[in-house]
Amino acid sequence: MTNRQAVRAASLVLGSLLAVSVPFPAGAASRLPEVHPKAETAPLYDDEAGGNANADDPAIWRNDADPGRSLVIATAKEGGLRVYDLEARQVQALAAPAGPGSEDAPGRFNNVDLLKGVRLGGAKADLAVVTDRGNDRLRVYRIDPSRPGGPLTDVTDPGVRPVFSADQAEINDQATAYGLATWTDRRTGRSYALASQRHRTRIALLELTATPAGTVTYRQVRTVDLPSAFRLPNGATWSPCAEPGELPQVEGMVVDPENGTLYAGQEDVGIWRIPADLTGTPKLLDKVREYGVPATYDEETEECTPGADPGYGGKHLTADVEGLTILDQGHGEGYLLASSQGDDTFVAYDRERSEGNGYEGGFRITGASATLDGSEVCDGAAVLNAPLGRRYPKGLMVVQDGRETPGDGDREATGFKYVDLRDVLHAID
Repeated sequence: MTNRQAVRAASLVLGSLLAVSVPFPAGAASRLPEVHPKAETAPLYDDEAGGNANADDPAIWRNDADPGRSLVIATAKEGGLRVYDLEARQVQALAAPAGPGSEDAPGRFNNVDLLKGVRLGGAKADLAVVTDRGNDRLRVYRIDPSRPGGPLTDVTDPGVRPVFSADQAEINDQATAYGLATWTDRRTGRSYALASQRHRTRIALLELTATPAGTVTYRQVRTVDLPSAFRLPNGATWSPCAEPGELPQVEGMVVDPENGTLYAGQEDVGIWRIPADLTGTPKLLDKVREYGVPATYDEETEECTPGADPGYGGKHLTADVEGLTILDQGHGEGYLLASSQGDDTFVAYDRERSEGNGYEGGFRITGASATLDGSEVCDGAAVLNAPLGRRYPKGLMVVQDGRETPGDGDREATGFKYVDLRDVLHAID
């Protein structure tokens, strides 16, 4: 989720959308099929008593030796990392590293993604990679389910540098590493992370390498800047509404391993398609409904007041675009799934680029009972189309729930929902 602010770029290159709600066809979201979660994690509370934990982004790690003991690894922002089993029970919690000084920004884990079979310390290892937004670093954890004390071990090289910032003062301004997707280039076997920059349009490609000491470091290969303003069909130049000084950021990202394509969700604009090595031209795959709507930022209310909708937006996404994930059905088939945060729905696109990544349908995740609610204002999502024991024999989808209910009075509660992949496929089909 993002604070919004009006920023005008003087160039022709453009791309963003606003964080305000504008009308869309009545009942459009309510007509979508509904699926129900089978389990949920315990609520996380974003206050001092709860360790300032705020659920954000999940990843699903498959235990190939024993699929029923697979894990969900998820970020909790200032609360660090949480690891859950397939019953949604917590099996490990790891704190985010503190800032270097008491006045510096604390560690804050934003997004997580996985790499399998990386050569590390003379053997192959599975890794969880995390964006530490507070310290502007990547953090890397080795996954070993047999390890006493918990399956994750920090293997981040102590000498890793900030991803975007030149010094600690810039880190404290928090235009830092935010969204994340990992990728292994099948041609070279090299592993990469793509990190987006908070409140900016930049995406960085970072190569991950093992050190002789058995840790993991990274180096920046190249960056790309998405547009921050758009030329509309009526000739006007439009930028999304936001707080002064902020540009339309990217958070949700995923790489299709079949063809090395990065899909990046610019929250108030839409979904971009880019070669994962960042050497090609970005293409806007779909737009949010609010695309092109003029708005004015009110400093007193810290809200955007929208004007008349000129009708240039898309039909399926309501800002923010979040939680991109690939539902892989093999042989290049399957779906790109996206969280349409503004209307609590999920959108499915054809995975095949040759088909133009066309719209395939959508669904909502709604409550299964009075105590097991659905997913609202979803940030992160992950899907795995593979057998995971008797509970999820055809696979699993895990989504963040931005309004965990029932909560605990006035405390902000978030969590993660587990959905049987069979139900998701049935809803899309």
